[in-house]
Amino acid sequence: MTGLDSAGILILQTLGNLYLLVVLLRFILQLVRADFYNPLSQFVVRATHPLLRPLRRVVPSLGGLDLASLVLALLVQLLLMVLMLLLAYGTPGNPLALLVWAVIGVLGLFLKIFYFALIAGVILSWVAPNSYNPAVQLVNQLCEPLLVPFRRLLPDLGGLDISPIFAFLALQLLDMLVVRNLGVITHMPALLFWQA
Repeated sequence: MTGLDSAGILILQTLGNLYLLVVLLRFILQLVRADFYNPLSQFVVRATHPLLRPLRRVVPSLGGLDLASLVLALLVQLLLMVLMLLLAYGTPGNPLALLVWAVIGVLGLFLKIFYFALIAGVILSWVAPNSYNPAVQLVNQLCEPLLVPFRRLLPDLGGLDISPIFAFLALQLLDMLVVRNLGVITHMPALLFWQA
C-alpha cells in the first residue's frame, strides 16, 4: 500500500464516517421524536434527503420507524468497507461478512451517538442549564428517552440527577455484550477475505 492509498483511505474514511453519522442521526432524531424545525435537524434532513427519497419508494416505514434511513446507513457502511478494502488490498471481500460487519458498525455507532450525547448533556447541564441554543436543545432531546426510565426507578435525591450514570452503564453493557461479542464471534479478518 502506497502513501497515496493511505491518504485516500484517510479521506474516504473521514468523509464517509461523517456522512454515516448524519444518516444515522436522521434515524435517531425520528426515533426520539426530536424537533423537526431545529436548524440542526433541518441540516440532517437536507443532507440525507437526496439519497433517502428514492430509497423510501422501496423501503417503507414500519410502526413510525424510518427504516429507509437505517437501510441507507447500512448501505453507506457497506460501501465504505468495500472501498477501503479495494484501496488497501485490491479485493472487495466476502459480501456476507461485509454485511455482518456493516450491521456491527452501524450498531456500534448508534450506541456511541447516545454515549457522546449523554456526555455533552451532562456537561451542558452544568455549563448552560436551561439554554435555548438549538444544539443544546437537540442534545437534551436525544438524551431524554434514555434518562426517563432510570429517573422513574431512582429515588428523588433533591435536585441531583444521577440517571446519566446508569444510562452510561447501560450503554457500556450493551456495547460489551452485543457489539464487541459480535465482533469476536465473526472473526473479521478471516471472514472478510473468504470468498463464497
